[in-house]
Amino acid sequence: MLQKDDAEHPVPVSLRATFRQIVGAFAAGDFQLRDRPIGGVRSVEADTAKWIADNVSAYGETLIPLDEQVWERSVYRWMDGHWDVVVDLTTTSEPVSDLALFAKLYETGDDATLEIYGVYVP
Repeated sequence: MLQKDDAEHPVPVSLRATFRQIVGAFAAGDFQLRDRPIGGVRSVEADTAKWIADNVSAYGETLIPLDEQVWERSVYRWMDGHWDVVVDLTTTSEPVSDLALFAKLYETGDDATLEIYGVYVP
């Protein structure tokens, strides 16, 4: 169970595989998550997907699968109705880049839904 307090917490191990799948899709150019649907993860709207792709391109590095080091800085925090999750990304030249993935995690009964809302340098 994720904590509902004002503190930042490390991304739980139970969510890491999902974020690995998301980043794998992004690294393959599927920014809408349509080619590789991921259970519990909403598809990304076309405008948001284009914005994410443009931000990744502007960063000037190629995304690759997440390095284990990203979990040392990646966090979640309760935000009055959902959890905000920030996952640092890995590029070909940086195991932990300044580029980060931003998501909201919503609980609905026994299920959780993840919504990706951006990739950018905070």
